[in-house]
Amino acid sequence: MTKQSTTLPRRTFLRGLGAAMSLPMLDAMIPAASAADGSTAPVRMAFVFFPNGAIMPNWKPAGKNEDWSLSRTLEPLKAHKDRVTVFTGLTQHWGRANGDGAGDHARCAGSFLTGAHLVKTAGADIKVGVSVDQAAAQLIGRQTRLPSIELGIERGRNSGNCDSGYSCAYSANVSWKTASTPMAKEVNPKLAFERLFGAADAAQGRAERDLYRKSILDLVAEDAALLRKRLGKKDQRKLDEYFNSVRELEQQIDRAATKQAEVPDYEVPAGIPRDLKDHIRLMYEIMTLAFQTDTTRISSFMLANAGSNRSYPMVGVKGGHHSLSHHRNDKQKVEDITNIDTFLAAQFAHFLDKLASVREGERTLLDNSLILYGSAIADANRHTHHDLPIVLAGSGGGQIKTDRLRSYPDNTPLNNLFVSMCRMSGAKLDKLGDSTGPLTGLDT
Repeated sequence: MTKQSTTLPRRTFLRGLGAAMSLPMLDAMIPAASAADGSTAPVRMAFVFFPNGAIMPNWKPAGKNEDWSLSRTLEPLKAHKDRVTVFTGLTQHWGRANGDGAGDHARCAGSFLTGAHLVKTAGADIKVGVSVDQAAAQLIGRQTRLPSIELGIERGRNSGNCDSGYSCAYSANVSWKTASTPMAKEVNPKLAFERLFGAADAAQGRAERDLYRKSILDLVAEDAALLRKRLGKKDQRKLDEYFNSVRELEQQIDRAATKQAEVPDYEVPAGIPRDLKDHIRLMYEIMTLAFQTDTTRISSFMLANAGSNRSYPMVGVKGGHHSLSHHRNDKQKVEDITNIDTFLAAQFAHFLDKLASVREGERTLLDNSLILYGSAIADANRHTHHDLPIVLAGSGGGQIKTDRLRSYPDNTPLNNLFVSMCRMSGAKLDKLGDSTGPLTGLDT
């Protein structure tokens, strides 16, 4: 760690054997960060995808503009209502068939962050478009150690036919570096954690930790002790809280890796938590740490692959998600899907809790973020791709007026919102997929 006489640079690392550890935003960094870019904290962006649409009558809030109330499905977000925006009227046109026939679930994932047409193929000639996270990473990714991170819950493959003639690559990925190159997501929490905090020789560092059963915190302890001497009491407390959260996450990951159990009709890959809620929350915590340490400012997260038929017994749903989504207005199936929708919204709320608990000057990490949660299918029973279920949490450092239900004309491109998000994050994007310009009125 390089010694500074007055302030710390934002990109300060703690270093030790086989490890390099970023730090959260400290008060000692704020003057340096302000001088560099005119602000006290960067804007982070995350894009969280859920499959199979939603029961839209239970999803849509009542009211309009600032006079609105949360719906049944979104009730778990009540603690953060003043920091979220819910949208109506946004569309992914290229999720529709457009003459290509069946395959709406593959098109849902493939078009979600690209707003581009999928070439219908089960072969190697896959083609869709660059996704918003990767478009932003190309513009601002060099400002952080990792340009972006891609996380998921279910493994997938990039070959073969997974949906009516569409390649499995479309169903298993929402992040695309180029039109023909998907970004592989990490579903193993331990490997995702080590990607964030491992050294250049990650394999050697992992071997050292396993040999001596050391935490990454143990490896950087000497550098951390030197740093603490240079910090005020407030920053010392903040550093201690951060170290505690890292230690707790390491312990959760280690426990999850050893708790393998038989799950009927479902293959549990090695190192993956058997409890879905634990798995989702671990990945959200990893995203929180990635943003808190400014290791990256861009992330995507797939809660499941497109068309996932996972069951949700923790909320009393034994049937497969995809099968139930074709409910034909059967009351029990509608209730089951609503319970799944609400469960996933509750896990998203937990993520917002974590972001809101991290202070960054006068704001929180949640305030300084733009966290999109949604899908490119609305009603899976009818395979609709308009009036999508979209929530945006955070204000991008005060650039968006939150606590709003914002309604836009039918068929407004979802990609217009993506263009706006990118510009607020410092990625000067002019166009993405089928966008027609930035989404207007977000600051009122």
